Amino acid sequence: MKALEEKILREGQVYPGGVLKVGSFLNHQIDVPFMVEMGREFHRLYKDEKITKILTIETSGIAIAVMCAAEFGVPVVFAKKHQTKNLTNDCYVTPIHSYTHGNDYEARVEKQFLNAEDRVLIIDDFLANGAALDGLIDIIKQSGAHCVGCGIAIEKVFQQGGARIREQGIRVESLAMIGEMTEDGQITFAE
Repeated sequence: MKALEEKILREGQVYPGGVLKVGSFLNHQIDVPFMVEMGREFHRLYKDEKITKILTIETSGIAIAVMCAAEFGVPVVFAKKHQTKNLTNDCYVTPIHSYTHGNDYEARVEKQFLNAEDRVLIIDDFLANGAALDGLIDIIKQSGAHCVGCGIAIEKVFQQGGARIREQGIRVESLAMIGEMTEDGQITFAE
């Protein structure tokens, strides 16, 4: 998606450790009209897959997932990162390591929201090492549902998570694929 690449170049900031900050439109402030366009693009890519649910993980993936779900006319299910009082214990649970936050947590989805009849599209903001996708794929497997693929806004190809997920036979469509980021803020997109 050329428009996303241009937006990253204009508004993105490279931080030490391979972190890309896109807070002006995706991770802190949300550019809603742009998210609508991203949802349309994911719909174009996956429109023939008979999707019944969109799955993401809180927090930054929710905006894109909602726009995508609106295009498909299906619900969004988002994995929660913390056990709360309003979350039952009847959940699919999986461990995840967050590269950005540098910590481990358990993601959970209540069993009532995913089942074996579902055809699930995972939507997330970033794909780097692939730990979040691993967790979401595990939750789908636990539920017996079918993972039709993953839609990613920004993939950092140099961190290999996407290659590893694709090697498992899972379709991954990324709207922007970053091949390299330098400490001085230069971003190069993969072909």
